[in-house]
Amino acid sequence: MSIFVWDKSFELGIEQFDEHHRHLVGLLNKTYDDFTAGISQESLGSTLDELIDYATYHFAAEEHWMKKHRYPDLQQHQGEHERFSRRVVEIQKDYHGRKAKLSLEVLSFLKDWLSFHILKTDAAYGKFYSGFSDL
Repeated sequence: MSIFVWDKSFELGIEQFDEHHRHLVGLLNKTYDDFTAGISQESLGSTLDELIDYATYHFAAEEHWMKKHRYPDLQQHQGEHERFSRRVVEIQKDYHGRKAKLSLEVLSFLKDWLSFHILKTDAAYGKFYSGFSDL
């Protein structure tokens, strides 16, 4: 069972963004599946690291594309990425430092943030981008 079910409402019509978002959703679902299966903390930590690493890569790519097209809300978008990144790095450090375990609450936070970010913040860029022919 997945924590995040992908459907067409998450598609922005920008293939690179949609591809990245589908991959992020897949990694989040893998993290959730591993969590619910009760796999070892070490293995779950590796999955969590992969999710966070890919999110970091994706944010940098998004911001590059937005700079290329002079997206007027880039600074606000970067701010959202930075706040989220600080929070997930804190989660990651606490997890690896054994100060906290991964919880359904944390996984729900990740799902809710990603869902909102795609549907609202990234969708605004999708509307702006519709006037361009390439990334």
